[in-house]
Amino acid sequence: MFTGIIEEVGRINMIRKGAHSAVLVIEAKYITDDMHIGDSVAVNGVCLTVTSFTNEGFCADVMHETLRRSSLATLRPGSPVNLERAMSAGGRFGGHIVSGHVDGAGIICSVTRDDNAIWYRIKTQKEVIRYIVEKGSVAIDGISLTVAGVTDSDFSVSVIPHTASQTILTMKKPGDTVNIENDVIGKYVEKLLQPYDVNEKKTDGITMDFLYKNGF
Repeated sequence: MFTGIIEEVGRINMIRKGAHSAVLVIEAKYITDDMHIGDSVAVNGVCLTVTSFTNEGFCADVMHETLRRSSLATLRPGSPVNLERAMSAGGRFGGHIVSGHVDGAGIICSVTRDDNAIWYRIKTQKEVIRYIVEKGSVAIDGISLTVAGVTDSDFSVSVIPHTASQTILTMKKPGDTVNIENDVIGKYVEKLLQPYDVNEKKTDGITMDFLYKNGF
């Protein structure tokens, strides 16, 4: 579990590619201080497991499904990446609940300055847009951000200078791909509003008749 507050911008040192998988060797200066094998680290918002580490960085395996559904497949040696360790139980919850399980990728359509803010407009699939709510939360490359506007095909966020400067978002430009994770609460609410019968066959969902029969 993560909060979407980036701890460090690391850098890809090496990528060892398999037939459908990869091993990332990532340079990091600070987050290795309290690192253990098996720890979870969000890399551009994707939850990966530490398989080995030194004072200079760590290694993580990336499976086929992760490469297929995220922007990690576009990384190259030298690419900067957002890094966040799993949330500490005694820490402050500065962002929102981020699982590190990416829902899809988006394409940055425009980057616009507005006084001290930077607006990013991002186009993505309808399957992702359906869970994005104006003034709600979304994780972009692992960064917890507030949705400023949303349409049927894209959404916008307004980023303060501190957030941009402490993450790789400041390096992004129109045409770049980013990882998107929706607020998990919306997905669970939708699931719970679609009841299943005892044979696990999907019913028609919540209806007025269903609510009446169950005392509502």
